[in-house]
Amino acid sequence: MSQPRIRVLIVDDSAVVRQALSEVLSSDPGIEVIGTASDPFVAAERMREQAPDVITLDIEMPRMDGLTFLRKIMSQHPIPVVICSTLAEEGAQSTLKALEYGAVDIIAKPRLGTKKFFAESSVILCEAVKAAAAARLRVPSHAVEPKLTADAILSRAKGATLDTTEKVVVVGASTGGTEALRALLEVLPADAPGIAIVQHMPEVFTRAFANRLDSLCQISVKEAQTNDTVLRGRALIAPGNHHLLLKRSGARYYVEIKDGPLVSRHRPSVDVLFRSAARYAGQNAVGVILTGMGDDGANGMLEMKQAGAATIAQDEATSVVFGMPNEAIKRGAVDTVLPLPAIAASILARAR
Repeated sequence: MSQPRIRVLIVDDSAVVRQALSEVLSSDPGIEVIGTASDPFVAAERMREQAPDVITLDIEMPRMDGLTFLRKIMSQHPIPVVICSTLAEEGAQSTLKALEYGAVDIIAKPRLGTKKFFAESSVILCEAVKAAAAARLRVPSHAVEPKLTADAILSRAKGATLDTTEKVVVVGASTGGTEALRALLEVLPADAPGIAIVQHMPEVFTRAFANRLDSLCQISVKEAQTNDTVLRGRALIAPGNHHLLLKRSGARYYVEIKDGPLVSRHRPSVDVLFRSAARYAGQNAVGVILTGMGDDGANGMLEMKQAGAATIAQDEATSVVFGMPNEAIKRGAVDTVLPLPAIAASILARAR
C-alpha cells in the first residue's frame, strides 16, 4: 500500500517563483502541491480550505512578512515550515530568526539559470520538504538519483595515518541541526578541542549562522576557509554549497573547501567530512552525528569507526528528525547514543 503524498502549500509573492516551486515539487511522485499563495492572508484562506502537511514560505512579502506569519502558525496551528529564501546577505539574519521561531529548514530558491543549478536546487528542495514532513516540531520517500558517495570528492584511505596526540572533532547535522549545534557549542569551554562542522544550509546563510554562534559561545566560531587551522577553542563551519575536508600537515590539522557534485544529495556533505577525518585523523578523531533527514554521514561515520575514531549519535527523543543518527546506528557506526544535552561532556571526555 503506497503512502499518501505530502501536501504542500507554497507561499511567495513572486508568480515566477511560485510556478517554479510548483513544477519542481510536483515532479516528485511523493509530493502534491495543493495550492499557492501570494501572501500570508491568501495562505490563511488556502489553509482553511485544505490543511497542508508542509508550507514553503518566503520571508519578504507584502501585507505581512514571513516571520510574523510563521509565529502565528506556530502559536495557533503548528505545521512544518521550510523557509525558501533568496541568497541575500542582508536577509540572512531574518532567515536565521525563522529557525528560532520554529521553521524546520532553510533552502535557497531554485536557480533558474543553468540546467545543472536548477536540477541540484530541485533535489535539495524535495528533500527539504520530505524532511519537514517527518520532523518532530518544537512548541518514505521517493529516492532521487543519482546519489553519489564520498568517492566523488575523496577516495578511501589506503594506509594508516601518522601518530599524533591532538584530538579533533567532526560534526554533521541537517534538519533541526541549527538549534542542536547552538545547544552543543554553547556549553563547550574555551579550550575545547578543535571542531569542523557540516550543517546542511545554503550559501550566505552559513556565514550569518557562524557569526551568530560566535556571539553566543565561549569558543570562536567562523565559516571555514581553505587552509584554516583547526585549533583548540575554535569551530569551523562548512560554507554553504561547498564540501569541507579535514586535512593534516605534520601535527597541524587544517581544512580544505572544495567544489564538486552533490554527495548523498548534499553539498556540503557530512560523508565527505567524515571520510576525510577517517583518513587524516583516524583514532584521534571524535565523530558526532546530529538530527537530520536521510543518511548523509552514516557511511562516513562507519569509516571513522573502522579507523579507530570515537563516534557519537544524538538519540531519537532529542532529535527533530532521527534519520541520519538512526542510519549510522543501523550500520554499526556508532559507539554511543546520547541525548543532546549529554553530548558535549562526552566529546570532552573522549578528547582528553
